[in-house]
Amino acid sequence: MSDGKSDLALPLSELEDYGSRLRSVKDRLNRTKKLFDSYQEDLGDNSVYDALEDFESNWEDGREDITQQLTALAEMSDAVVREFKKLDHKLAQSLSVKEKKEKRGKDKGDT
Repeated sequence: MSDGKSDLALPLSELEDYGSRLRSVKDRLNRTKKLFDSYQEDLGDNSVYDALEDFESNWEDGREDITQQLTALAEMSDAVVREFKKLDHKLAQSLSVKEKKEKRGKDKGDT
């Protein structure tokens, strides 16, 4: 019933980048205070900056939960990639050993 394709397909190249992309999102979330501060002088009226500061302060608790989840997802993604590469390497070695044994068996049958 196999059509020659692997039963297990994993977009490994995409997963390899996934952890770093999640960490990047986390870093950007944690830089909002610095971003708001960098525009303080450009905002003119302090009421706008004060509103942004209130938002940032209130957002801090929710952001902490999100950053913890992003960290956990990034670590899981890294683990999946690492373990899949180990498995792939093991399977490739096993296949190589099997092919060598079969070749030796054929060579012995030729004599």
